[in-house]
Amino acid sequence: QVQLVESGGGLVQAGGSLRLSCAASGRTFSSYAMAWFRQGPGKEREFVAAISRRAIKSYYADSVKVRFTISRDNAKNTVYLQMNSLKPEDTAVYYCAAAEGPLTTRQAYEYDFWGQGTQVTVSS
Repeated sequence: QVQLVESGGGLVQAGGSLRLSCAASGRTFSSYAMAWFRQGPGKEREFVAAISRRAIKSYYADSVKVRFTISRDNAKNTVYLQMNSLKPEDTAVYYCAAAEGPLTTRQAYEYDFWGQGTQVTVSS
């Protein structure tokens, strides 16, 4: 079992930046592939970014590629999402998720544990 707690959300103007953090507790953090998903108003949850257990590989949704960067610090049991050049369409609740096993996936159903989410609002 692992518990995930997101932080760093807030209100920002278009073009601005935010860094989200997700702190994990419980079993060995480095055993999990980690990802960020988001759910905007009236939308389904969508994949944003994922990172492998040792940060060797990372994957991004096309909509955030170049603007967002996922990283992790296994010594601190934390995964980050640096978000630059934010747009109003990035407004959503952002969720951190953890998946056991060797694969790093974009599929929400593959993730075993989820945080409670943090709100990001981008004003135009």
